Amino acid sequence: MTTNDPIADMLTRIRNANIRKHDTVDVPVSKMKLAIANILVDEGYIEKYELIDNGNFQDMRITLKYANNKSDRIISGLKRISKPGLRVYAGKEELPKVLGGLGIAIISTNKGVMTDKKARELNVGGEVLAFVW
Repeated sequence: MTTNDPIADMLTRIRNANIRKHDTVDVPVSKMKLAIANILVDEGYIEKYELIDNGNFQDMRITLKYANNKSDRIISGLKRISKPGLRVYAGKEELPKVLGGLGIAIISTNKGVMTDKKARELNVGGEVLAFVW
């Protein structure tokens, strides 16, 4: 199955599995999705991910993270910002802050995919992919 927006598909799968309190969720792999998953692991929103070989293609099995024995979700919200029909870019001066700094914005820059905090440190702007809080 092909999708017009694979990043939105990944975020929706994570959001739905998180709402239903599943332990894991499988997502088709791409370089961009691996970069986003690395950011989510580094920032503590997901526990881990592993690559699974399914014959002709690979999947990424994402292990979700919960607090207090699955009673509290770590990820409160995921939102896709830049879409294929409307790309959203931010310069180095206008990088967004999610919930006053409590969440993260995932930015695709010419130096790779990174959080808004890291982009501010490197003084670069780019495409605002998603918000996570």
